[in-house]
Parts: sequence; C-alpha cells; structure tokens
Amino acid sequence: MAEIIDRELDWGDSIENDSPEYILLPEGEYGFTVDHFDRERDNGSEKLPPCWKAVLYLRIETPQGVATVRHNLFLHTRTEGMVCAFFTAIGQRQHGRRITMNWNAVPGSRGRARIGVREYNGKQYNEVKRFLEPSAPPAPVYQAPAAPAYP
Repeated sequence: MAEIIDRELDWGDSIENDSPEYILLPEGEYGFTVDHFDRERDNGSEKLPPCWKAVLYLRIETPQGVATVRHNLFLHTRTEGMVCAFFTAIGQRQHGRRITMNWNAVPGSRGRARIGVREYNGKQYNEVKRFLEPSAPPAPVYQAPAAPAYP
C-alpha cells in the first residue's frame, strides 16, 4: 500500500485507498474527541424554527477502529439544555454556570456521551442521546492529625 499524501486528486490519477468500514457502536457511554464541526443554517421544521446549527463530528476510538458520530447541535433557546450539556461535557462550562460559547476551542475537545442506535431508511446509525458531565474528582479523604508522641 502506498503512503497516503494529503493532496487534491487530478481527474486522471490512480486511486486505491478504500474508505474505512463503518463501525456501528453498541448503545453505551463513550469518550469522544471533537474532530471538527461545521457551521450551518437549519431551515427549521414543525418542532424548531430556522436557526444556526453546529454539525459536530465526534471521533470515538474503539478496538474495532475509529467511529465517527455526526451530531446536529441546534443553537436555539428550545435546545439550550443540549447546548449547555455539550459545553459542560467538553469542560468549557460548569453545571448551572453562564458562559459565552468558545467555538474556537471546540475542535480537539474531549468529553463523554451516551450513544444510541437509530434506524433511518432501513439502515442503522449511531446518535448522541445525551452529553455527560465530566466525573467529579473524588472528595479528599479526611485524615486525622497524627497523635503527638509521648515519651
């Protein structure tokens, strides 16, 4: 197999590198890294009016290979809870605190999410069911001061 060089292909180039196999993750909790995101405009639906959305590409490493889960994060007050949960999961926000979203820091961020499986047009896909808060550090263990030594 030839070394892969990141470049534009010409119309007459030879090709050989297949796409990696799609990995369907079983439902569960997974650590992820935000590979990248796209800023897009959503046209709206019956449930949500037109608004901006961040299309997140979450990279999940597994023993079977790397899985990518695509997630639409809608920037609207109706979905603010999910936006807050995402920023909490990647460590930019503490639960209950107000922040200004720092999108420049999102690529490369790490977090955890509950991943589910959904079926669409006869095919199964992974989806983010919920972004999870980082685990709280364990509480310090209280140690009584050492008793003074008496002769």
